[in-house]
Amino acid sequence: MDMRELKALELAAKAIIVFQDGAWLVPSQSSNKTYPVTLGTPPSCPCDDFQLRQQPCKHIMAARLVRQRQGGETAPEIVADAVPKRLMYRQNWPVYNLAQSIEKHRFQELLFDLCRGIEEPVRTVRGQKPHTVRDSVFAMVFKVYSTLSSRRFSCDLKDTHQRGYLFRLMPGTKVCAFFENAELTPILKDLIIRSSLPLQAVETVFAPDSTGFSTSRFVRWFDEKYGVERSGHDWVKAHIICGVRTNIITAVEILGRDAGDCPQFPTLVETTAQNFTVKEIPSDKGYLSKENFELAEQIGATAFVPFKSNSTPGEAGSIWEKMFLYYNYRREEFLQHYHQRSNAESTFSMVKAKFRDHVRSRTDVAMKNEVLCKFLAHNICCVIQSQLELGIEAVFWPADHGTGNEAGADILPLQRPS
Repeated sequence: MDMRELKALELAAKAIIVFQDGAWLVPSQSSNKTYPVTLGTPPSCPCDDFQLRQQPCKHIMAARLVRQRQGGETAPEIVADAVPKRLMYRQNWPVYNLAQSIEKHRFQELLFDLCRGIEEPVRTVRGQKPHTVRDSVFAMVFKVYSTLSSRRFSCDLKDTHQRGYLFRLMPGTKVCAFFENAELTPILKDLIIRSSLPLQAVETVFAPDSTGFSTSRFVRWFDEKYGVERSGHDWVKAHIICGVRTNIITAVEILGRDAGDCPQFPTLVETTAQNFTVKEIPSDKGYLSKENFELAEQIGATAFVPFKSNSTPGEAGSIWEKMFLYYNYRREEFLQHYHQRSNAESTFSMVKAKFRDHVRSRTDVAMKNEVLCKFLAHNICCVIQSQLELGIEAVFWPADHGTGNEAGADILPLQRPS
């Protein structure tokens, strides 16, 4: 028995599967969708698993079991002698435990090192000096990392000031005002790119994807598919591209909540290619386009994007035709490359589990900056883990770059286990 057969047994036993209008209506186990399954020759199901593999999925197996139970044809034979085990990935627990136990202190050290390269604007007016940009960015990212409220975060600010990471002490509530500064948005995006540089020699396969972070706003929209009006929490939609080995994020774009995925592919890939050697780009169907295939080919990479049911071979000799034939005639080999894109989902899970799946800010600028801080904090945590697992050095800036170390703090070396 494999996992598809086990889930098919669960569906047949617990779900309500009925025959209607020539198809078996099989509910999804992970959402409120219902898949119309036809059991002809060959069978058909609109789910992604069947569309990719062109082999019976759990919905087809469940429909066959229900049909056999109701007196129809013979159901597929399922050997239930041994229940399958989920695939578990090996974890170096001593290294992981060490990384987690020193993460908070090391996070501050690396964040300070990252912020020291920010250029301060030239003051042209007199009056009380504002907080430096370096202090502002440090406080914003560290607050998102801590997941504390502004008032409770004041204690952490005092600790960081005593350690020399803040040039000037500030109250926790002051940090909220920094998120409202639109001039910090491009700085945060640049720091996300800068924080990924220590892993240049490690990552060669990158997966783009998008996700949403819930806000405190409510919106209404018309659902064209079902013809009804819906309402719910508004969200901030973020488009990222990440390395599939360490989950490091190499580029970010935050646009409108309804912005499509496909148009963001060139920006994300080109930004990544400026700093990394890109060999493969596994992406879902949302990124399928002739232009995206050609862009990947121009930078020396291969985009593994599954084709839709209505896709055609296209122009003879084009990269589109080559990948179309590869997808249709070497499906198993194609899917081995394509399934690396699931690491993008893992990256989103890591960010949301550690730094929350919602934003506390209320304005558009603040919400955008808060999401960028989540990704920057995630990158620093990935660098800390990679320092111990892979033995890399966290060098963000070239040796001749100005330190801007007004506070006089040194970056402490990381002690790796022997």
